[in-house]
Amino acid sequence: MSRILYVIACAALAAIILGGAAQAQQQPEQPKPLPFATTKVEGTDNVYVFRYANHQAMFVVTRDGVIATDPIGYGRPQAVTTYVDEIKKVTDKPIKYLIYSHHHYDHISGGKPFKDAGAKIVAHKKAKERLAVLKDPATPLPDETMDKKRTINLGGTALELTYVGLNHSDSSIVMRLPKEKLIFVVDFLPVGTLPGRGMIDFYPLEAENSIKQVLALDWERLIPGHPGAPEGRLGTKKDAQDQLTFLQDASEAVKVEARAGKCWEPAEKEVKLPKYSSWPNYDTAMPFVLRRYCGLWGRGT
Repeated sequence: MSRILYVIACAALAAIILGGAAQAQQQPEQPKPLPFATTKVEGTDNVYVFRYANHQAMFVVTRDGVIATDPIGYGRPQAVTTYVDEIKKVTDKPIKYLIYSHHHYDHISGGKPFKDAGAKIVAHKKAKERLAVLKDPATPLPDETMDKKRTINLGGTALELTYVGLNHSDSSIVMRLPKEKLIFVVDFLPVGTLPGRGMIDFYPLEAENSIKQVLALDWERLIPGHPGAPEGRLGTKKDAQDQLTFLQDASEAVKVEARAGKCWEPAEKEVKLPKYSSWPNYDTAMPFVLRRYCGLWGRGT
């Protein structure tokens, strides 16, 4: 190729590249998909999961109105209004109830739009006590509280609320739909993952008893407060038993180290549970788990 032809070819190529770049600049950026989804639970007529980012809640549509759970609005008020809007897309029935699973803000803060829509808020009595001290204007106090058991009956649907004692908090309740054999349990029964940061205020020995009570209930599928692993799946009784076994294994391993005087740092560095190393958050969650059990067996707290 002659030098003249080479220069012409280079100029043409540059024009193509520049033209393409200019065209790319003119093209508007594609909007990122919104981080939420509403899905009907397979095999049911009226049970839905609303997921926003890594949190999720359950709502039930009845002929007389909607029973919703957990606004999941911590640091993101748009999640709550999106949740309400998603319910309105499914039904024109009013939102009659909003149930708080426990008092932790990452799940139940920001429920004012539900209150404004006319929902009656129900929670465990301990949740109301905790929230009353915090006085968050975006998080309304429960209108009604429960202690051990309560059943919400609405439009032919029964939702059983059961307090199973201390676990991830002192106010967690299990919500069960008897007809569908579904339960909604938040944080103290993760599906396919370790508890992680939730161990900060965990009641280790009492949590084992809570899980045993859940296993004794009549249910087949579990909707967790965070999407199950893998692929956001629902849980089974095997998942609940696996979680219980994990906690027991972690507890026993740390107890041996603690009685040898190795809590905190040596135990936290040395204890490994390879049986669970395939769980997706093993590396990030184990330090929280070991620290909490060192608190129990190393300090008695």
